Amino acid sequence: MPDCILALESSCDETAAAICTLDGTLLASSISSQADIHRRYGGVVPEVASRNHILHVRPLVEEVLAQAKITLDDCAAFAATSGPGLVSSLLIGT
Repeated sequence: MPDCILALESSCDETAAAICTLDGTLLASSISSQADIHRRYGGVVPEVASRNHILHVRPLVEEVLAQAKITLDDCAAFAATSGPGLVSSLLIGT
């Protein structure tokens, strides 16, 4: 398996993880939506969003690693959204 990049997105109310090769070929991706949670508040609540990212990041990473049939040792780099976004949510991805 070629070296891969593990990427995380946690800028607002969606948590996502993806694995791609160094040449950009997507091997796996998964998204966890918080839309139903925030709908009852009439919009995104930053504290609620960041707490939900904490719950979903690890399972998403495990899911995409399994989909791609690799381990973290196969990942040459890690990428995370750095902005724009909700500060408390961005911290979870990094």
